[in-house]
Amino acid sequence: MESATVIIPLIIGYLLDLILGDPRWLPHPIRFFGNSIVFGEKKLNTTPYTFSKGMILTLILLSATVVFFYYAQKISALHIISYYLFTSITVFYAIANKSLIDEGKAVFEALQEGLVQGRKRLSWIVGRETDQLHEQEIKTAVFETLSENLSDGVIAPLFYYALFGISGAMGYKMINTLDSMIGYKNERYIHFGKFAAKLDDVVNYIPARITAFLMLLVTGQLHKIPFVLQYGKQHSSPNAGYPEAALAAILDCKFGGPNYYHGKLVDKPFIGHNDRMLKDDEIKTVARINQKVTFTFVALICAVYYFLGYH
Repeated sequence: MESATVIIPLIIGYLLDLILGDPRWLPHPIRFFGNSIVFGEKKLNTTPYTFSKGMILTLILLSATVVFFYYAQKISALHIISYYLFTSITVFYAIANKSLIDEGKAVFEALQEGLVQGRKRLSWIVGRETDQLHEQEIKTAVFETLSENLSDGVIAPLFYYALFGISGAMGYKMINTLDSMIGYKNERYIHFGKFAAKLDDVVNYIPARITAFLMLLVTGQLHKIPFVLQYGKQHSSPNAGYPEAALAAILDCKFGGPNYYHGKLVDKPFIGHNDRMLKDDEIKTVARINQKVTFTFVALICAVYYFLGYH
């Protein structure tokens, strides 16, 4: 495979996301992933052997996704135009930077109308309960989500695209979707979704740390790597704490702390120590960081393929 067959779809897919984001009218494979997970969960999430059934569902859906996109790309390669069209659109579907930023900004705009509106809009993008959050907690939740999902929704799929092509990127998206839907530690999913959650931890290990490093790099704050190493490992997730710690270091603020999830109080550790007030215009700063990190990683992948001639 020539470098151009990787670089050109990557650039086109990146630009499409930059321009379009995730229009709700556009059919999206992640919705199909979600429907498949719902169907499988209803059929298999029963006793006995709940863990094994969850593992089987995860492996079946992951394998089907990888095989489908691998052979679909092979078929599209019969004509160069269809190859570039199919691969570029799939890269576009795999990343979600613009929609992530737009949703974060929408929460801040809703917050200008009042706490009720801000809480409601925040509930669209976070798993925690929002009906009792005050203004600063809402802003904190947005920033935590933007940093964590910069890794999950952008850098990780690009990382696996760089390694394994679109089948790798979409295979990752299936794992991440499984984790977001059944990877909870509540009574319903504690056993059934455990394998999916652990698999998501594994595949996000390197991308989360790359994300944190790039966040510090694009803001000229690499000297804060010790801060990230100190606080990143204190998060309950083995991965989410690193991009969150990077953003806390950049903004010199404090993230984390206890929150309610599905009616249960989860005592999450704090990340950072400066408990300052977050300002409205800082959403623009965070959005620029996300854009710079995405651009930098896309450019880095292109450079590696071009200069090293990776095949």
